[in-house]
Amino acid sequence: MDDATLTIGEVARRAGVKTSAIRYYERVGVLPEPDRLAGQRRYTAETVRRLQVVDVAKRAGFSLDEVRELLDSDRASDSLRMLAQRKLPDVQALIERATAMQSWLTTATGCDCPTLDVCDLFGPDAERPEGSDRAAFLPLTHVG
Repeated sequence: MDDATLTIGEVARRAGVKTSAIRYYERVGVLPEPDRLAGQRRYTAETVRRLQVVDVAKRAGFSLDEVRELLDSDRASDSLRMLAQRKLPDVQALIERATAMQSWLTTATGCDCPTLDVCDLFGPDAERPEGSDRAAFLPLTHVG
């Protein structure tokens, strides 16, 4: 416990998170329960490092379950590689959807249709193609 000298406020400040997030991460098992001194939580610098890992992993799109899996791994590089390989198809699909949305919206900026009833952007061809994500946009051309 000699190393466990940081208060929850100090850890929160150093890691750039709220104290409520730290308590939540403890509750869901992302962070281990801390030592206590006179009833107050006390942390080590390792907690700050773990919170940095949590932050980066969340920004990379990992869920808290995946973050916990990564942090609890005996061999972090194997776990990270596996999680990244699982996540990449989701990111690729997100990029494709965003690209389709961007294209549709770019086309929509040139729309001068008098009503949506006659606008090709909302016509039958605008429905999703067979087997595609429900949110995919078509068509990417506009006659209006």
